[in-house]
Amino acid sequence: MTDELRIARTYYVSGSVQGVGFRQFTLRAARALGVAGYAKNLRDGRVEIYAIGPPEQLKTFRQKIELGPPAAAVWEVTEEPAQLLPRYGGEFSIEHEGW
Repeated sequence: MTDELRIARTYYVSGSVQGVGFRQFTLRAARALGVAGYAKNLRDGRVEIYAIGPPEQLKTFRQKIELGPPAAAVWEVTEEPAQLLPRYGGEFSIEHEGW
């Protein structure tokens, strides 16, 4: 897939989204859709998700993260355009903030 067909977005997910398997859920959803990037917990209780993929896949991906896993309660998902970072172009992973 060429970069012209892919875009990048950063999502910030608020709610009860830490300690409930949200990042693992995101990893499975991303891999199922062929979305690359990462998910990581932030100190403020949100989850940050950086995602690369075709616009239609990212639309479906956002719909999935708006629901989250059964143990989560997603209150809000904000979305920002992001730069295509080649480092994350191949697969989806879970990253750690390093607190």
